[in-house]
Amino acid sequence: MVISEICCNFMVLIYKQLQTKIAMITEDKVTEIFCMADDFCKFFDAMVAKYTLKPTGKRKYHRDSTMSKAEVMLIMILFHDSGYRCFKHFYLEKVCKHLRHLFPKVVSYNRIVELEREVVIPLALFIKKVLLGKCTGISFVDSTPLRVCKNQRIHIHKVFKGIAQRGKCSMGRFFGFKLHLICNEKGELINFMITLGDIDDRKPLEYKAFVDFIYGKLVGDKGYIGKNLFQRLFVDGIQLITKLKSSMKGALMSVSDRHLLRKRAIIETVNDELKNIAQVEHSRHRCFDNFIVNLLGAIAAYCLFPKKPCINVQRTIDTQLALF
Repeated sequence: MVISEICCNFMVLIYKQLQTKIAMITEDKVTEIFCMADDFCKFFDAMVAKYTLKPTGKRKYHRDSTMSKAEVMLIMILFHDSGYRCFKHFYLEKVCKHLRHLFPKVVSYNRIVELEREVVIPLALFIKKVLLGKCTGISFVDSTPLRVCKNQRIHIHKVFKGIAQRGKCSMGRFFGFKLHLICNEKGELINFMITLGDIDDRKPLEYKAFVDFIYGKLVGDKGYIGKNLFQRLFVDGIQLITKLKSSMKGALMSVSDRHLLRKRAIIETVNDELKNIAQVEHSRHRCFDNFIVNLLGAIAAYCLFPKKPCINVQRTIDTQLALF
């Protein structure tokens, strides 16, 4: 009797925590996010209209959608922050019924799925230009697999056939893509990149656009060990810090760098929140466009989390000469 009562109390506590998580974004916060997205979409549409070529032939009939791009972007962000697993259930039950006063011009479910594809580029630029954090001199890099199906179903998988690739990570082999992330000690994402599953973890660091705004120390695991990569990043003002292999004789590491390696779990926590809260990984996609939109929506939802994993870094100012 006592055990059953304890289990009931535990389930009630979990339910209250889940309800608190679902209702974490208030209506004021929803309005704030919409204003940010709407201002960006207006600027984006103005730049597109300014620099795109005008059609020379007869213009085809095109009726503007009743739902704006900012509203579609906001719905995708709210879905990945709500705790719902099914987008259809979230849109029909949550948006069309309980959030109807915030979205007065809702469309059908089939239409909202079509509108998702039109906001891929605006949503990606919105994340890059508005939501991402800034480098503080201490950054962490890691990659996480995005499985599109189980290994037993690779030979019958059709949605990503010819696109996804087999890869290998610390948890074993998988079929899908890789999400490469860079975050600071505050848990804020600085940059991200999506690659195929068979791409080496060190490859994105060779692209200038991926590490353009990074400076100072960059902490990674043993998968980023490479002499050429270390020298290339060192020239750009980035000190790559990784654990030492047994074959790296004569290599030295300062005490502060060893402490930073112990704090590398922060980016593992970021990966965990992206997968378990924002649902960046699942096997219910039916097209590649839907996969990209949901991935961007999950990243945008994480960037808007009020609480992120962070570490306490105390900086001291001395008079010694520093390289960075």
